Amino acid sequence: MARPAFHAPKGTQDILPPASARWEALLATYASVVERAGYGLVQSPMFEELGVFQRETEGADAVRKEMYDFEDKGGRRVALRPEGTASIVRAFVQHQPATPWKVWYATPAFRYERAQAGRYRQHHQVGLEVLGSADPDVDVEVISLGWELLEALGLRQVELLVNTMGTSADRVRYVEVLRAWLTERLDALSPDDREKVATHPMRVLDSKRPETQALTADAPAIADHLSPESEAHFARVREGLTARGIAHTLAPRLVRGFDYYTHTTFEFVPSLVDNAQATILGGGRYDGLVEELGGRPTPGIGFGSGIERLLIACDAEGVFPAPARAIDVFVVDVTGGAEARDLTAELRAADIACDRAFDQKGMRAQMKAADRSGAAVAVIVGEQELADGTAAVRPLRHDFGADQAVVPRTHLAAHLRDLLTKEDR
Repeated sequence: MARPAFHAPKGTQDILPPASARWEALLATYASVVERAGYGLVQSPMFEELGVFQRETEGADAVRKEMYDFEDKGGRRVALRPEGTASIVRAFVQHQPATPWKVWYATPAFRYERAQAGRYRQHHQVGLEVLGSADPDVDVEVISLGWELLEALGLRQVELLVNTMGTSADRVRYVEVLRAWLTERLDALSPDDREKVATHPMRVLDSKRPETQALTADAPAIADHLSPESEAHFARVREGLTARGIAHTLAPRLVRGFDYYTHTTFEFVPSLVDNAQATILGGGRYDGLVEELGGRPTPGIGFGSGIERLLIACDAEGVFPAPARAIDVFVVDVTGGAEARDLTAELRAADIACDRAFDQKGMRAQMKAADRSGAAVAVIVGEQELADGTAAVRPLRHDFGADQAVVPRTHLAAHLRDLLTKEDR
């Protein structure tokens, strides 16, 4: 009896060529945007000690209920990364780099949740963090880099929402006011949100459930309970965004999903994606998180963005398509394969992307493979070309015309570079 075929686990997906080329292009675009602002890449472990992600003050349901945690073979309790920030902060505490520490990451993240469009049990994030500066201008830089990334992808139908969480002391005062207000209206909340009132009332403001959203539209706003320090910080952030020409909307209910946020919070929401969870990039300041992970009091701010959601938003606007082709030249060799072996090595060394067929297929089969490859031209070596020390260059795309040229092998790489450069122009 045949063994049943394996499939990718529920809530995961395989990203195959040519679609994967779009992911590569997105990552390259992101790296270009943030690295020119002085951010360096951090690669951290995919799993951490459980306490890095699950702390007593943490109020996010996703972290408490949806984390992939387990005991390893050494008896240690560990967890797969559910989000990017905590690992970066743990690395900062451990290695104590000079500040301000400006870093970026790209990583899979894992949450056991109901799979839906743009949200998978293994999803993929890009993000950045700045640790060691409380300057509100850093907030402006971080938000601006998120805006620049979306702009570089071609996204235009996106709204930036901003809010402030104030200082920790502001939050303590506000939480008591909000808890009292919600307690008086407990029956009007969605049943799934009622249990949050006693423990984490600000999480009620982040609910996507219609009955809760209708009620909290009239809830007290944290903006009415800010200290002068917090008001000045947020005013400087909004002034900076305006100076950069970045339109933004004040969103008093924007509290994000984690209890460690202070001062600025923000989200970019695409207007063409009909989804209650359509945020494609978001983050904020977290001036207490380093202490929670054992470090000295250190301010921090960052953002995260899901690659899957970014691409859904790009599809909705019809922007950032997959690259047209991966290779430029396909070598067709009907003399036994040795010429294709040597020619592809020679052309790749000359920085020309090329491929070939294998298994000594005939001319017809190799030309079909050349056409499927998406290459712009085919380089053909038959018995005559082999004897003459030449190669035939045949255009496969209309942009290159229809004429075939016979080129000496010694001039082949230069001829192809010139041909491909003309097409780019």
